[in-house]
Amino acid sequence: MAAAPLSPDPTDTAAVLLAAGAGTRLGRGPKALLPHRGRPLVEHVADVLLAGGCGAVRVVLGAEADRVLAEAAFPDPAVRVVVNPAWATGMASSLRTGVTAALGLGPRRVVVAHVDQPGVAPEDVARMLAAHRPGRVAASRWADATASDGSRPRWAHPLVLDAELAGPAAASAVGDAGARAVRRAPAARLGVVTHPGDGRDVDTEADLDLLA
Repeated sequence: MAAAPLSPDPTDTAAVLLAAGAGTRLGRGPKALLPHRGRPLVEHVADVLLAGGCGAVRVVLGAEADRVLAEAAFPDPAVRVVVNPAWATGMASSLRTGVTAALGLGPRRVVVAHVDQPGVAPEDVARMLAAHRPGRVAASRWADATASDGSRPRWAHPLVLDAELAGPAAASAVGDAGARAVRRAPAARLGVVTHPGDGRDVDTEADLDLLA
């Protein structure tokens, strides 16, 4: 069971959990249902967001949504599912679906997270929220993470955005770009928070060790 949320008020922080993809590259079905610590990965990540200080989580499903809903459980009323019927058009449509649902709660800020990052811990989410400042975007950097080409990404998810920035960022996203549109924000508005550990995505068979 997840620890008690640090900030239970959804009008403060609402999270968007992007979990709509089909997991085609990995070839094991929707990543939301990858097994992690004895349950579907989507359940684990949703609980991490709550325990880290998000008052509400909106889980965006798409590929095999009915199957995910049948196999995953979200008993906490702070977690709600929204289905993106246009998920196959790319991550941008799921981002817009999730941000629209989150903004409907009237939060002060929005967290954007990916379901395929099992390395994210409640402490990492709490660190992001503590570091975020009004009018800015806080992005993650993972101390031990390397991309498939051996490079070290400049920034990654989760992200924390002011509510006033989340809508425009989602609206400007195209195709699979998702929240990369944040890169076009003025440099003074983008801050990076470094976390210990490895926050890389589970994209290929080589990444399955992250689920151990």
